[in-house]
Amino acid sequence: MEHPQLIIFTDLDGTLLDHDTYSWQPATPALERLQAAGIPVVLSSSKTAAEIESLREELDNREPYIVENGAAVVLPAPWMGAADDKAIHFGASREVLLSVLQDLREDGAPFLGFADMSVEQLAEYTGLAPDMAARAQRRHGTEPLLWQGSDEELKAFEAALAEENLRLVQGGRFYHVMGQFDKADGARFLLGKYRERFGKKPVSIALGDSPNDQRMLESADIAVVIRGVNSDQVVLSARRHAMRSIKPGPAGWNDCVLNLLFEYGY
Repeated sequence: MEHPQLIIFTDLDGTLLDHDTYSWQPATPALERLQAAGIPVVLSSSKTAAEIESLREELDNREPYIVENGAAVVLPAPWMGAADDKAIHFGASREVLLSVLQDLREDGAPFLGFADMSVEQLAEYTGLAPDMAARAQRRHGTEPLLWQGSDEELKAFEAALAEENLRLVQGGRFYHVMGQFDKADGARFLLGKYRERFGKKPVSIALGDSPNDQRMLESADIAVVIRGVNSDQVVLSARRHAMRSIKPGPAGWNDCVLNLLFEYGY
């Protein structure tokens, strides 16, 4: 019996990567099984292209990837048989975001964005090594920030962003200011590319741990919510196939993926 073609779309921080240590090693058994079975693992994150490139090298991952919560999809040169990587952009530039945020700050909005921090400050807030913190600042279409005001002020801030056709999405550590795009847009775009490559629509599995994964989870055939800091805020409508991990982070990722591989005969 022929196996259905599967494809994995996975968030990183708090999902494939440990929330505190950024380790992916507890997911090694599942990652090795996926690689042996020829099942693509598409990394989808609020991280920048510069950050994800480093992680892809560690994981020996050669698939396209989704950066900055869906601000862009990067198609690697070898994957396309081309000379250079190609980035497909979906939203407003970071320059536009920073201009709007500066206006809101002048109106009294209390926040601290990545653009406001030195590399050393960002490393302290995130726990990243300084070189990785520098990579995290090389952004193109989103601006993560720490909110420093009240809940009421946050609602007013979100409403002001909406008037500028921008969104505020909560991640595991930061709020993310972004355009009207989402990880789900990148996933749908790539699903079309993989459908062309495989000659059939693959069964899509999405894994995430926070509200900024919500739409990507909803757009997949199978949704996996990884236990985490904000995972209880991810509410999925009644669906045929969804699960929540018992363990957090990469250990939970590993268990759920291995269970799904068994279910589909891999």
